[in-house]
Amino acid sequence: MRSMSRILAVAGFTLLAACSDATGAQQRTLYQRLGGYDAIAAVTDDFIGRLLGDPTFARFFPGLSTDSKKHLRQLVVEQLCQAAGGPCIYTGRTMKASHAGLAITEGEWNAAAGHLVASLNKFHVGAKEKDEVVAFVVTLKPDIVEKP
Repeated sequence: MRSMSRILAVAGFTLLAACSDATGAQQRTLYQRLGGYDAIAAVTDDFIGRLLGDPTFARFFPGLSTDSKKHLRQLVVEQLCQAAGGPCIYTGRTMKASHAGLAITEGEWNAAAGHLVASLNKFHVGAKEKDEVVAFVVTLKPDIVEKP
C-alpha cells in the first residue's frame, strides 16, 4: 500500500511539474521570449543604425556626439526592456517631452516603424513577439508625431 501511495505521489508530482512547465511557457514575459537584454540590445543597435543611416532622419542627428548617440541607444534599450516585462527601468523623459518641437511627420513615423520591423526581422523575432513590440511602439505614436 505504501509503494502505491508513493507511485501516486510521484505521478502527481510529475503531472504537476508538467502542468507548471506548460503554463510557465505560456506565462513567459515578452522580455524572456525576445531573448532577454542582449537580444533587445542587438535589435536596438540595428534599429538605431538604420535610423542614423537613413537620409529621412538626417535632420534629427546633426551635432549628436558619439556619447549622445550611445545615450539615445541606451534609452531605447531601457524602454523596450521595461515595456517587455524585463528588469530595466526607463530613465528618460516622456515621449511627448523628448519629441516636442521636432515636427515628426506621419511619413517619418512610418519610415521609422519600417526600420524597426526590418530590425526585428533581421533577428528572426517571432510573429507574435514582433506584433507585441509593434503594439507597444504604436502606443507612443500620439506623443511622437506632431499634427501639422
